[in-house]
Amino acid sequence: MTVSTLNLLRNQIDITQVPFSDRGSRLLVNQHAGQSRLYVKLAERLIGLEPGLETYLQRPPFIQDLCLVNHSGDVLDFEVAASAEMLEFQTRIGVFRLVFQDTETLTFGLPPNISGGLRFHAQTELHRRTGTGGELKRVRNLAYATNGKIVRNEVFTDENGRVIEFIVQARDDCAITLHINSRDDLSHPVLPFPVARRNAEKRWQSWFERVPPVSEAYRQKYAYAWWVMANNLVSPLGTIAYEAMMPTKALYVGIWLWDSALHAIAFRHVDPELARNQLRVMLAHQFPDGMLPDAIFDEGVVSEIDHPVRGKVTKPPILAWAALKLHESNPSLDFLKEIYLPLVRCNDWWFSTNDGDADGLVQYNHPYSSGLDNSPLWDHGMPVESPDINTYLNIQMDSLATIAEILGRNDEATLWRERAKALTLRMLEDLWDEEAGLFRALHNGKPVPVVTPFNLYPLWTGQLPGKIKKRLVAHLKNPDEFWGKHMIPTVARNDPAYNLEAMWRGPIWANVNYFFVEALQKVGEIELARELRHKTLDMIMEQPGIHEYYNPETGRPPAAAAKMFGWTAAVFIELALQETSESESAVRQPKE
Repeated sequence: MTVSTLNLLRNQIDITQVPFSDRGSRLLVNQHAGQSRLYVKLAERLIGLEPGLETYLQRPPFIQDLCLVNHSGDVLDFEVAASAEMLEFQTRIGVFRLVFQDTETLTFGLPPNISGGLRFHAQTELHRRTGTGGELKRVRNLAYATNGKIVRNEVFTDENGRVIEFIVQARDDCAITLHINSRDDLSHPVLPFPVARRNAEKRWQSWFERVPPVSEAYRQKYAYAWWVMANNLVSPLGTIAYEAMMPTKALYVGIWLWDSALHAIAFRHVDPELARNQLRVMLAHQFPDGMLPDAIFDEGVVSEIDHPVRGKVTKPPILAWAALKLHESNPSLDFLKEIYLPLVRCNDWWFSTNDGDADGLVQYNHPYSSGLDNSPLWDHGMPVESPDINTYLNIQMDSLATIAEILGRNDEATLWRERAKALTLRMLEDLWDEEAGLFRALHNGKPVPVVTPFNLYPLWTGQLPGKIKKRLVAHLKNPDEFWGKHMIPTVARNDPAYNLEAMWRGPIWANVNYFFVEALQKVGEIELARELRHKTLDMIMEQPGIHEYYNPETGRPPAAAAKMFGWTAAVFIELALQETSESESAVRQPKE
């Protein structure tokens, strides 16, 4: 998939909804809806400037009201054509183009043989003109420059702040660059625009050349999913020691723990080392007691949050499960040796610090550690002994057993399997509700009165008695609860807590569906797994873009759902490849 894939993406990227960015970059270019104006945001938190983990969400763009102008400084209306490597702006004086020259530099190409340029507001303080443009400095610094003849280089102030108007006489190769970094040195080359454009196209072609093919029905959304995967990557900086993927640069600024595992599963199809780095980037910040942080960002980590209760925060332990998938597709004994003991320490942390009543079942002490932030499972208070965390730990210990075997640690492998089975028995003894036919979450020893797919999670262990397995599958297949055209809702449809739009209180999340596809495959429900896979792929393909979660009745993304969302893209890729592989296997089967 190369040039044709780039063509598949043409006009599939709506920059009024998602940012135009590039692999490794923290620069995000958007268009104001209904206006011929762009803005540039930075995917960073800057907590030293504005303390608080979420203050970055309210920060204004670094560059605002970025307009294309003619020789007189008149603003030009434009129509946008977007592709992975370039934006094209059709104006009355010709086509302006925009590419990434590198991760810190935006390069505009001007129509040949005209005078025109840019006007914009910048969040900066100090300004000085240079021979090729100018520099503006504050916390983040900006240099603008050209290889053309400067016609006007004006800086003035209006009611919205400092305005730069930069107009040049264009040749065939004329470019204007906007270079943004935090260093004092802002020097950078201004490549002829045809060179910058060709380099950008080659970068994206190289990315898509690695992508394995899929069935024709999935190709367009699959191409978009791979664009999302690359577009959300950021280069190493500060705390982030490896190239790593944000869930979405536009909203979730940082690298999240369990997201990284799912991102790695998709990346293993194009770059095994990049996939392994998604796990390394989190393990690099393991605490001495074995805990892994909830998230990391350029300037620090998120490991404690004061709402809705104060407590340490992590995310579900699925790194060992993901690491095993990486090894199965691209074996690396060195990598397994590198991560085995850190994963053992992480597992120990869960059991040593999150079993308040010492009954062998792990609890959540903070709702956000579940990843299911606002689930009704936490409405009655914390801590909660929940089937999902104990299932994750069962899967983790079973994965650690296989890793230990690969590493020749056979005694440890036996121990891990015994511990995984013992945990399943504890869930059966303490969490199984015979009357309801599902596993209950417990708060203060009392069942939490809500039905969610997480009450069915122990199916994933593959270790349940047949009778219990059948009852869990019956819940999943019940259209009054979970089955339907769009599925799996995160709260049962007939539960009083069911809410169509509120994150984990009803909407469908692709990662949960993926876990259940694997669970159904593991317990021999192959047709059911296939149907769930089809429904998941169809739901994602029916909507423009790729979203954080989906309305369980309409299949449309709620307004609050993040766009360009990483693990939804990763799950789509993985399920589309599964579907393609199964279809090809069926074709190859000899006819009887």
